[in-house]
Amino acid sequence: QVQLVESGGGLVQAGGSLTLSCAASGSIFSRYTMGWYRQAPGKQRELVARITSGGNSNYADSVKGRFTISRDNAKNTVYLQMNSLKPEDTAVYYCIAVRGCNLYWGQGTQVTVSS
Repeated sequence: QVQLVESGGGLVQAGGSLTLSCAASGSIFSRYTMGWYRQAPGKQRELVARITSGGNSNYADSVKGRFTISRDNAKNTVYLQMNSLKPEDTAVYYCIAVRGCNLYWGQGTQVTVSS
């Protein structure tokens, strides 16, 4: 079992920045692929970024060049640095942990970008 707790969401103006954090507990964090999904009102949940246990990362086209995912295995934490935020980035952001067929979700944190 893995427990995930997100933090760092909030309200920001367009062009601003936020950093989301996701603290994990309950298993060996370093072995998991970690990621961030988001879900905007009326839309499907979508993958934003993920980072493997080896540190390889990939991003949705909509956030490439603006968002950066990173992990600190010593702190059991994954981060999402979000720059140049746009109103269309407004969503609930969810942290995930994946290993094999095991998938865990955090409770989500709201990010609202005002124009």
